[in-house]
Amino acid sequence: MQAEIITIGDEILIGQIVDSNSAFIAQQLNKIGVSVYQITSVQDDTAHILKSLKEAEENADIIILTGGLGPTKDDITKNTIATYFQDTLVQDASVLKNIETLWKNYIKQPLSQLNIDQALIPSKATALMNKVGSAPGMWLEKENKTFISLPGVPFEMKALIQEEVIPRLRKKYKFPYILHKTLLTYGIGESNLAEKIETWEDNLPKHIKLAYLPNLGKVRLRLSAKGNVKEEITKEVDHQINLLLPQIQEYFTGYEDQEESLEALIAKKLSAAKLTLATAESCTGGKIAENITAHAGASSYFKGSIVSYTEEIKINVLKVPETLIAKHSVVSAEVAETMARNVLQIFNTDFAIATTGNAGPTKDNTKEEIGTVFIAIATKNTVYSQKFTFGKPREKVINRAVNKALELLKKEIFKNR
Repeated sequence: MQAEIITIGDEILIGQIVDSNSAFIAQQLNKIGVSVYQITSVQDDTAHILKSLKEAEENADIIILTGGLGPTKDDITKNTIATYFQDTLVQDASVLKNIETLWKNYIKQPLSQLNIDQALIPSKATALMNKVGSAPGMWLEKENKTFISLPGVPFEMKALIQEEVIPRLRKKYKFPYILHKTLLTYGIGESNLAEKIETWEDNLPKHIKLAYLPNLGKVRLRLSAKGNVKEEITKEVDHQINLLLPQIQEYFTGYEDQEESLEALIAKKLSAAKLTLATAESCTGGKIAENITAHAGASSYFKGSIVSYTEEIKINVLKVPETLIAKHSVVSAEVAETMARNVLQIFNTDFAIATTGNAGPTKDNTKEEIGTVFIAIATKNTVYSQKFTFGKPREKVINRAVNKALELLKKEIFKNR
């Protein structure tokens, strides 16, 4: 069973918005055993949409469109679908009642004709009630193919997918079982990892696929399998993972589907041991603290951060001696270690991270090349630092520094504990 997703809107094609709808729809379809054959983005243009519908019908069993269902003249999806199905638009009483209720309870303004016209749908369509917006979803069938049209507003689309589309698809079709299991690794590059597990990968059964998903200091390994019996597929994948884990134990940090991110592992360990953390960030600009506090409950182990972006703050707040900076420059192991040691004392924590580096695009007043970052880890007993060269551009340097800092912290927390 295959699906095609078509997103409609010039705003996607000119880069004004990011198409997050397709990712969400693909994830939800995958969970019930539907493979996405293709994702297409098209203009707000009748001929373009008609062409895409025809091609999608040839490629897939389920065609899902998002976008172009608003009240204004540039929203042409409904009329185009009516043309494709050689149909006419009719007013759906239940949709109109929903619109009137929304306006009465929330908008508190008179309904315009444009809003009333949102209750028009092709006569061959089944309306999918949009409980959080005025544009209904639409469900049409043609020669064993299912066409579904949804609003482009993400929270409206998501509600319709979860409350209407997925339940209807489950009722209409019998799907195979698809299993994805993603392992998270830190501290090893894609090519080195591939070389390390080459023999294991070569011996994978043909119906189990492996994908490498690298991203700045970490690599995800995704195992995918499809079959009719859930228990058999699960058992086979688990067996392969048990063969794999001894080979990557040093780098393995958990499973993505269990939300075992590096930050989550750190949070779990610190919380369980009642240990605390603080950060002193220069080149990373508070991004480490942001990643840590993105997890609920971070206040139990994370005390705070000092973003010492300028030399003045390093001296006056973190108490880094001017003489130390003059001798070694702000981008140095000595400064990073002093930042870590002092922020640990200021917040009275068990662990501290400090970063100082040159993210670019210019070298400023440092002797180090662009891309150089010193990361320091401090405990109540010791402090150490490492120098890294992350290259360019600026965004890459910052993100890699964040990942590497968390990796070093994780190793320190788990060491002898």
